Amino acid sequence: MSEKFQPVSNTPPVGFAGTLKFYGRMLLDLQILTIYRDIKKVLPAYTGKVLDIGCGQSPYRFLLNKEKTQYFGIDIAEAGAFGYHNPDITAFDGRNIPFADETFEGVICTEVLEHVQDYQYLVNEMYRTTKKNGALIITVPWSARYHYIPYDYFRYTPSSLATMFSRFAEVTILPRGTDMAVIGSKMIVLFVAGFLPAKTWKYIFLPLYIIGLPFLLLAVMMAHIAIAFNIGSKEDPLGYTIVIKK
Repeated sequence: MSEKFQPVSNTPPVGFAGTLKFYGRMLLDLQILTIYRDIKKVLPAYTGKVLDIGCGQSPYRFLLNKEKTQYFGIDIAEAGAFGYHNPDITAFDGRNIPFADETFEGVICTEVLEHVQDYQYLVNEMYRTTKKNGALIITVPWSARYHYIPYDYFRYTPSSLATMFSRFAEVTILPRGTDMAVIGSKMIVLFVAGFLPAKTWKYIFLPLYIIGLPFLLLAVMMAHIAIAFNIGSKEDPLGYTIVIKK
């Protein structure tokens, strides 16, 4: 199965164009919006050595206090095939974190575990390399399309996440968004796919999508309201954020 369009690479807000892309995409990319809302609450308080697993372009590094943290990003060597070209990282095999036991005071891992076949092994590596009382923030998708095909393996329930991270002292699992946000997100994907049809003849449906734009705008507006005021069911969210202390 081929991927119709890969997710747009998540890059940091550097320069005018980079800042516009980073914050502007959150109008339509509700996954990124909810991840950012959660992670910005945590990262500014991090101190010491911080590990970013599957870091890509290190989009959230700017949230760390540069004077109080030392950043280490790791990603697979093949990350370039997915639009990520970051020379300021350490390559790893996707399993073994190449650092000694209890090296880090903080760990970041956003939207990575769904791409890891032996996820428990990597979680155990997080445990091994994190110092006692260290802080971790992990995000995983729930309602998200099949992406980076074929390297997308899992969706995790809160029950499975609690089991995966059971070795840690404190684990808080938070839903990101509600079912109303999911509806808006699905409509956005539907419209993007409609405007970018794989076959030329499908452009005959373009007028239908143009007519439907007001409904899309309404759905997007309702999704943002739902996210802002936590309206809707939390049992079918966009994803989950796991806040952890070792």
